[in-house]
Amino acid sequence: AKMQKYLLYNAVDPEELPTLRELSTMEICKVWSGVSRYIYRQLLQKTAVDIGVGTFAVVPMHVSVEEGKVLPVERPMFILSKPLKMFYNLESDETKISDEIPVVQPDFEEIAAETHFRHEIVEHCVQETLLCFAGALRDNKEVEFSFR
Repeated sequence: AKMQKYLLYNAVDPEELPTLRELSTMEICKVWSGVSRYIYRQLLQKTAVDIGVGTFAVVPMHVSVEEGKVLPVERPMFILSKPLKMFYNLESDETKISDEIPVVQPDFEEIAAETHFRHEIVEHCVQETLLCFAGALRDNKEVEFSFR
């Protein structure tokens, strides 16, 4: 049900973004870099992280190296959620996350403790940012999210 709120029929109303309006760009970046570090730690432990609009996971792949040799590698990927892809009519490669991989939601308490923000602030900041992301998808805008 969490992801439902990102399937937007209407444009995002600024009223729906109270936390983002309170925070500075610098603070928003600080929250997201905390989220980013949290995701990184989970991926190192072979755990996937579902952020509502999709899931970060380490996916096994094969890469061609010289002389037709193929190397198995593991690659961190962001896999957009299926309902979201269908709703916004997006195309992307079909990537399956292995059933053996545990999937967790972000632990906002842990991220808050590390970034020194209140846990509600972190949670709302993330959800409102994702709402903006969904709004951009809805309006067919280019979106760039960079994670280190």
